[in-house]
Amino acid sequence: MKKKFKLNEIDCANCALKLEEAIRGIEGVKDAKVNYMMQKLTVEADEADMNDVVEKVLAACRRQEPDMEVMEI
Repeated sequence: MKKKFKLNEIDCANCALKLEEAIRGIEGVKDAKVNYMMQKLTVEADEADMNDVVEKVLAACRRQEPDMEVMEI
């Protein structure tokens, strides 16, 4: 299952890469892609784990980019 998020105010491409790497390290995440130009995040995980994964992804986003706003689309 995939979930997509809009990332408002992500600072730079390097920040996007660091965020992508942090999210890929979360248990239950099969894949994560951050598109800096489109300011979008796509996370793939098992449907049964998705709610827990989303909480961890949002926490990782807050740690990596505290000023960034994350909205599910």
